[in-house]
Amino acid sequence: MPLGMPKAKAERFEGFGDARASFFVRLAKNQNKDWFSAHKSEYEEGWQKPMQALLGEARVALDKAYRHAELGEPHVMRIYRDVRFSKDKSPYKTWIGGGIPLAAGKAKMPEMPSALYMHVGADELFAGAGLYMMDPKALARFRAAVVDEKRAKELDAISTKLVRKGYRFTAAETLKKAPKGVDPEHPRVELLKRKGLVVVYPAIPRKNLTSRALLDVVVKASKEAAPLVEWIRFATA
Repeated sequence: MPLGMPKAKAERFEGFGDARASFFVRLAKNQNKDWFSAHKSEYEEGWQKPMQALLGEARVALDKAYRHAELGEPHVMRIYRDVRFSKDKSPYKTWIGGGIPLAAGKAKMPEMPSALYMHVGADELFAGAGLYMMDPKALARFRAAVVDEKRAKELDAISTKLVRKGYRFTAAETLKKAPKGVDPEHPRVELLKRKGLVVVYPAIPRKNLTSRALLDVVVKASKEAAPLVEWIRFATA
């Protein structure tokens, strides 16, 4: 099955390899090409293909939740690390991640907001949606929307509902001080300090990793997050 959303019938998600993500535990101890080559099929069958299936089914299930935006092709991140500018030369990631970006021409993750991002590793298990890191132009538009009272109230209403249901917010980077030109006493200054906006879903039980229950959990949460993602999409476009 190729990466991305298949043109024909999507594969059915039946769960990942195991709840402990033991493949990634062993990969962390064996960061070398020989070991990975010998166990590559375990990665592909237990993790890569299930992630493709999960995202493919989730995309179909989420389509109606996005009344004002189109969903793009699901994307599974490569397991190979980019070590060019890193002191850590370990060649392989010890987790798998993938998402469903909103469609916009040739733009892909991470330039576009994601309707769903799924991340699984031995020590990490979470899902979320939004735009993790905004480029300078998108960030400027986002901040303009946050200081616009009408648009900000829409965001406040969406965010309040999510927080009450156990969601939390984060970003790739948050400034320690108010951005230049922003009043430090602005009522939404904490939001204006962010260089992205992502909602992280309530904790996912590890027991769900090995069954279709995981699909139900992330689809339900992604539908609840859809109004936020659409807000971000139009605020930053």
